[in-house]
Amino acid sequence: MSVSVRKTYKLYVGGKFPRSESGRVFQPAGNEAVNVARGSRKDLRDAIGAARKGLATWSGSAAYLRGQILYRIAEMLASRRDGMVQELRLGGLTPAAAQKELDNAIALTIWYAGLCDKALSLLGSQNAVQGPFFNFSTIEPTGVIGVIAPDKPALVGTLALLLPLLVGGNSVVALVSSHAPFAGLALGEVLAASDVPAGAVNLLSGHRDELAKEFAKHRDIDGLLVSGPPDAELTEAAADNVKRVRFCNLSSAAWSKVERLRSLSWVEPFVETKTLWHPVAP
Repeated sequence: MSVSVRKTYKLYVGGKFPRSESGRVFQPAGNEAVNVARGSRKDLRDAIGAARKGLATWSGSAAYLRGQILYRIAEMLASRRDGMVQELRLGGLTPAAAQKELDNAIALTIWYAGLCDKALSLLGSQNAVQGPFFNFSTIEPTGVIGVIAPDKPALVGTLALLLPLLVGGNSVVALVSSHAPFAGLALGEVLAASDVPAGAVNLLSGHRDELAKEFAKHRDIDGLLVSGPPDAELTEAAADNVKRVRFCNLSSAAWSKVERLRSLSWVEPFVETKTLWHPVAP
């Protein structure tokens, strides 16, 4: 006798899978039989605390190691193909569209994995200066970065904003697709099996109109990467705590093209340049 076990969609915070502290759930994409944890402001605060703790471990890892871990994420996505396709189909995709999105997600992850140990060479420099000095510009992570992922594509949209931040050594708190959070939350299971340090990535689900402004207002989030057109309300809320905000306003067609999502320009806004002077021995 086979028993049907329905999946419980939980948050991913600090390497664990908690339910929302509020006890609230919602049924996205018309799936009335599926309950997804609806994150609250308290869940956001918990995720930010976990991200702050995870930042030291992730940013302190060698760039080569970070690349190996991101590549492991691609491996796990590929090994869980059938399950991830089902998560994408819950969001309304056809079997063919779900397979294509997963292929795009794997290809995107591999590209950013390869960028990890090259970002310093591309964004840093050795500078010509007057006097007996070596002068180098190097990069450091900005810190804890909030991500507001697009509703579609659910998986690629989350990864496209999350991966560039990880390349730069930042830790991330991401609000996954509000319309179809299934694949975004299932990504937490992939991360947990991919050697990603606890707290380096935290995934929340819930209503964008409830949580996005809380991301912008929170003083312990150092930057914000938001899908969609510029939002004056979010920008104003972030300005109160001098938070760096960038908007990714891409068309539906652009989100479906991996080559449009592979860009160093999404890494650069969330790293800081530090210049080092060293005297030349006589």
